[in-house]
Amino acid sequence: MKKPQLLLTLLILLLCLLWSPIARAATSDLTLDELLNRAFSTSQAGQFARAEDYWSQIIDRYPDNPAMWSNRGNVRVSQNLLQEAIADFNRAIELAPDAPDPYLNRGIAYEGLGRWDDAIADYNRVLELTPDDAIAYNNRGNAEAGRGRWENAIADYSKATELDPGYAFARANYALALYETGQTENAIRTIKNLIRKYPNFADMRAALTACLWENGKVGEAESNWVAVVGLDPRYKDLDWVANVRRWPPTLVVALDRFLNLRSMAF
Repeated sequence: MKKPQLLLTLLILLLCLLWSPIARAATSDLTLDELLNRAFSTSQAGQFARAEDYWSQIIDRYPDNPAMWSNRGNVRVSQNLLQEAIADFNRAIELAPDAPDPYLNRGIAYEGLGRWDDAIADYNRVLELTPDDAIAYNNRGNAEAGRGRWENAIADYSKATELDPGYAFARANYALALYETGQTENAIRTIKNLIRKYPNFADMRAALTACLWENGKVGEAESNWVAVVGLDPRYKDLDWVANVRRWPPTLVVALDRFLNLRSMAF
């Protein structure tokens, strides 16, 4: 056998071993602390499929620990495995019905499925258990926005920022909801204040781009857009903006006009 063929054969053999049941079973020798460290580190690194496997192994050992079910649900949400995630959160809630986190996390999964009323019910439950939870208010605002109830969303975003003045994304959502309800001056003022405080806040620079373009301030809009593209090019994808980031419809239309008319100009 020639040497390159030998190396290729050895590489294929190595890959087979890595993915074999024997190799995967090796993690069964890990202690709980080691499994937890790997589960958390892979979750934080965005290696969600690997993290899910580690959480599953922990659940196999400790099936009555609600936090483990909730953690696996989170990495499943990150993989857009929303039904599977909801099943995990359901189990966590069965085990710990008075713990707020599984309700909060399940609400996020319900939002991903467009089940706004179910999400709102979960956030309401979180607020019954922890009345000062700024994240629950922000998330309920998102679900209210999904239902098209913008005034309710504004009230929730406002409460979230009252509880946590440093919660920049809640204030950003507040600004976008103001714009949707025709309160454009207040919206733009809030957006500019956020950019002044957080110059690399791509979401707000993209929103300001759309607002400025609608107001005929072409040069300022272009200047902000250059910064947006450098910070987060996903804002060039209107589908992502509308359905993942979930901007309000009026602002999505404004950004669409900017992108289309800009492309024609160039």
